[in-house]
Amino acid sequence: MALVDPTGLGYRPCVGIMLVNSAGLVWIGRRAGARTANDPEGAGSWWQMPQGGIDEGEDPRKAALRELAEETGIGKRHVTIIGESADWHTYDLPPELIGKVWKGRYRGQKQKWFVMRFTGPDSAVDITPPNPDHVEFDAWRWAHVDELIGLIVPFKRDVYRAVVGELGGLARAG
Repeated sequence: MALVDPTGLGYRPCVGIMLVNSAGLVWIGRRAGARTANDPEGAGSWWQMPQGGIDEGEDPRKAALRELAEETGIGKRHVTIIGESADWHTYDLPPELIGKVWKGRYRGQKQKWFVMRFTGPDSAVDITPPNPDHVEFDAWRWAHVDELIGLIVPFKRDVYRAVVGELGGLARAG
């Protein structure tokens, strides 16, 4: 199958959320479907912070709160936005994914990142999706900010490096 030429495709507008607890740890979810017969525990799987698309005309801050609730079950009453990235960060999909995800409309994503302080109990986390046909995560945990880059899928690592470099201090502050 021929690869899609990305030059005529744009970037999908998206938000990312670095959710930090009182101990300065960051919420990460394991991508659903990452476990295989050869790796039933998902040890070689990819983890990520919550992220998702911005709806047409939607304010990025509102999109971040919506995506956080959709992906983690955590409502806005349990978070405070404490920072955001100065700029948008972009990444390109690997060539074999271009034309297959997001209905083939995008070459990658441009993301506005937000740091949120989590003020609720861990029991507020519910990764059971509202739509059972769209399972985002199959596990979650708190991670040290310095672990994040090594846990993300390789094509997103440059974005994570930039986000950790820019906003990681807010997480480390605890």
